[in-house]
Amino acid sequence: MKLLSQLQPLWQSRRYVLFVALLWLMMVAPARAALLLRIAIEEDVSSVKVGSSTPARVANGAGRPLGEIDGMQASLARAGGSQVNLGSWKANRMTIDPTGDGFVYIGDRWYRGRLVLVATPEGLIAINAVNLEEYLYSVVGAEMSPSWPGEALKAQAVAARTYALYQRQNRGNDLYDLGDDTFWQVYNGVEKEASTTHAAVQATAGQALVHNGQLIEAVYHASSGGHTENVEDVWTHPRPYLRGVPDYDSGTPTYQWTETFSRNELSARISGVGNVVSMEPESTTPHGRIVTMRVVGDAGVRSIAGESLRQALNLRSTRFTVLPEYGSSASKNNLASAPIQFTIQGRGFGHGVGMSQWGAYNLARRGVNYQQILLHYYQNANLAKIRVE
Repeated sequence: MKLLSQLQPLWQSRRYVLFVALLWLMMVAPARAALLLRIAIEEDVSSVKVGSSTPARVANGAGRPLGEIDGMQASLARAGGSQVNLGSWKANRMTIDPTGDGFVYIGDRWYRGRLVLVATPEGLIAINAVNLEEYLYSVVGAEMSPSWPGEALKAQAVAARTYALYQRQNRGNDLYDLGDDTFWQVYNGVEKEASTTHAAVQATAGQALVHNGQLIEAVYHASSGGHTENVEDVWTHPRPYLRGVPDYDSGTPTYQWTETFSRNELSARISGVGNVVSMEPESTTPHGRIVTMRVVGDAGVRSIAGESLRQALNLRSTRFTVLPEYGSSASKNNLASAPIQFTIQGRGFGHGVGMSQWGAYNLARRGVNYQQILLHYYQNANLAKIRVE
């Protein structure tokens, strides 16, 4: 297989060595204790619906028991000054710990682990304390379809595990380690779990990506449109493991796309220039992502960052070109007659840095294993067996 032979030298290189790295990420935890991640599910809300699938113990922040709630009975936790109000109980912090194999209910979803409610001046924070590996059961299913090939799911499990631990080290705070949205990585509780996501997490248990003995920032995206980017060309700080590489996402749903806007629609979304007349790239990455775009209108000119423009137009990525379309009586050289519409032709979905999920999908379908997939997209990284304590 041509593709496999192209990747084989990488697989045989020193970067493939699967080694044991003891990364002491929780120095004060008891030996062999499972790592509990604290995931903020709701933040700064006035109230949140909570519950448990089985009878659950309720305790205050000091661990003193307050009582028990019945299984399958929803309650409303409210913010009250500096306290959490749950029924007749009040405390600045409460935990709800299900008995047996119960789940906790937060907002509108079920979660493994236990629930921690914290009162802050801004409102309530509802935190799910969950085992790292069980957290990944959901993340893998939320970030990648559970029906995808097993090797792609395994690659996602390792990338997500690495990313969670990296974020916990570098962006967590005193109350929680991670959030649950796309800024962190998507976590929707047990509804996104499947037997395939369980299998992928279990098959890669404890594995993470490292560079020089440190966890890498294992960012990923849906697809790049043919080639991923060097991280410094998209964001700011270079990373030796986030280098642009050929992607294998050709033929996937997000590889190419088209959006069309009328002149009025486009002008309404881009402020400060009046009616848009032309849009020309000022600077791009080596693979065609817009860094800044010069937008000319009949009332002004603006230089707009590519990411800002992507958000304003709700585009899938910043890798795109803009084609103006004129009426039959107008021409591109006749600026008095502005284009009647603009067609945007783009590629990829997401920032284009790190692992391409659709690329992983195609590689897995062609027989490439998860180790090869990861070491292709995360150049100069090593796959490590870590122990978190």
